[in-house]
Amino acid sequence: MFTTTPASRNRLSACALAVALGLAGGAGLFATATPALAQSGAAVRGLPDFTDLVDQVGPSVVNIRTTERVSTRSAGPMDEEMLEFFRRFGLPVPNVPRQQGPQQREEQPRGVGSGFILSADGFVMTNAHVVEGAEEVIVTLTDKREFKAKIIGADKRTDVAVVKIEATGLPAVKVGDVSRLKTGEWVMAIGSPFGLENTVTAGIVSAKQRDTGDYLPFIQTDVAINPGNSGGPLLNMRGEVVGINSQIYSRSGGFMGISFAIPIDEAIRVSEQLRATGRVSRGRIGVQIEGVSKDVAESIGLGKAQGALVRGVEPGSPAEKAGIEAGDIITRYDGKPVDKVADLPRLVGNTKPGTKAGITVFRRGAARDLTVTIAEIEPDEKPVAKGEDGQGGQNGKQQPTSSAQQLGLVVAELTPAQEKELKTKGGVRVVTASDAAARAGLREGDVILALANVEVRTLKDFEAAVAKADKAKPISVLVRRGEWAQYALIRPAR
Repeated sequence: MFTTTPASRNRLSACALAVALGLAGGAGLFATATPALAQSGAAVRGLPDFTDLVDQVGPSVVNIRTTERVSTRSAGPMDEEMLEFFRRFGLPVPNVPRQQGPQQREEQPRGVGSGFILSADGFVMTNAHVVEGAEEVIVTLTDKREFKAKIIGADKRTDVAVVKIEATGLPAVKVGDVSRLKTGEWVMAIGSPFGLENTVTAGIVSAKQRDTGDYLPFIQTDVAINPGNSGGPLLNMRGEVVGINSQIYSRSGGFMGISFAIPIDEAIRVSEQLRATGRVSRGRIGVQIEGVSKDVAESIGLGKAQGALVRGVEPGSPAEKAGIEAGDIITRYDGKPVDKVADLPRLVGNTKPGTKAGITVFRRGAARDLTVTIAEIEPDEKPVAKGEDGQGGQNGKQQPTSSAQQLGLVVAELTPAQEKELKTKGGVRVVTASDAAARAGLREGDVILALANVEVRTLKDFEAAVAKADKAKPISVLVRRGEWAQYALIRPAR
C-alpha cells in the first residue's frame, strides 16, 4: 500500500500540472522531446506479446521422459520380515548382512527433457544427451497422448538426436532462417524445465556464432533455460524454430542469464543424415591446429590474427598427401575464409568424405593453394600419442656445432636417423635454450623448422636466418616439439 504526505502531494500536483501544461500548450520538456525523437527516426515500441506464438507453436513441443534398466538384488522373505519388525517399533536396524535374493533388472526413471515435432508423420528432434543411455523413450504431446519412441539416431558431437513415434497428422514446426536472426532480437523458448511441461520463457539474442565447441557456432540468449528445457525449440517472433536449447552457463546448475542454442540449420543438416542412415558422416584432413596470436601474425607477415596454425600432420593423412606441413597457417578452405581456428573443423566436418577441396595456406611469407581429398572421421578417433619425453622419442645428446648467443640458443644438426624418426625434411635441434629463447618457451630437444619466416633445414640455413633477422623486433620461430608444431616469439635483449 502506498501513502503520501502533504508535501509529497504538493510535489505530485505540481508535476501533474506541469505535464498538463506541457501537453496542452505544446511547450516544455515533453513537447520538445517529441520532435527530437521523430527527427532521429526512433520509434516507441511496446513489449512483445507472445500469446499468439504460444497458441501457434505450443502443440508442436513435446515432453520427453526416459527410463533405464538397473540391476538390483531383492532381499529374501525372512530378511524383509525382520526389517519390518525393526521399522514398526522404531528400533535401530542392526548392522548384519542382509539375505540377498537373485539379481534383477528393473526400470527406473532416468531423466526429463523436451523436443519438437519435425514432421507430421512423427519424427521428433531433441538433444542427444536427453536420450543417451535410455532403455525407453516416452514422448508426451500437449493433448496428453503418450507414445513410446524409437531412437533413429543421435550425434554426440552436435548434441542432436531424432526419435520417431507412430502417429500421423501431427503439428510440425516451421523452420526459420538463422542468417536472418539478429543480435537483440526477441526469442522465446518452450520446454519442460524441472519436469514442468509447456513452460514458456522469453528473452533476446545476446550473441551469434559463439564458439563453445568444435562443430557448432552457438546462439547465445538470455532466455531462462533450466534442466528439462534441453531439446526444446528456440523460436523467433514469426513462430519459426531458429535453434535447439542445449546448454547453459552456470555455477549453480540453474539459469544464470546465459544459455546456448544449436542453430537450426546445423541441426537440420545432422537430422537429415540421422534419418537417412542413422549416423552422421563427417570429413577430416588429419591435422592438429591452434589459433594464431596477433604477435605471431605480425611477426611472420600474415597481417592480422586469422586462420588455423597447423601444429602437426598425421602420417598418411589427406593433409600430408596434399602437401600441408607443420607450421602452415590455413587461411581459406573450399573458397571460404578461415577467420578463427574453430572455423576449420566446422567447414571440414560438413564436407562429404571423398570430395576434393581447395585449401590456401600461408607458408613463410607467401600464400599457396593446395588440393586435399577429404577422408571420413573415425567414430572413435584415437588421439595421436606424444613421446613421453616430449621430444618425439629423441633422448640422445649431441654436441653443438653452432650457437646464436644473441637469441640464447645453441643448436645442432639433425642426424638422418632423427629426421626419419621425426618425419621431418630437416631442421636444427635445440641443445640449450637460455635467456631470450628460454623466456620464449623454447627448450632442449625442440626442433627449429623456420626462423624469421626463413625455412631452416640445415645448420647453415639457421646461421643465415639469424644473421638476417632484425634483432630490434620479436623474431618468429617455428618449433617442432614431439609431434606438434607451434610458433614462438624470441625477443632479443637490447
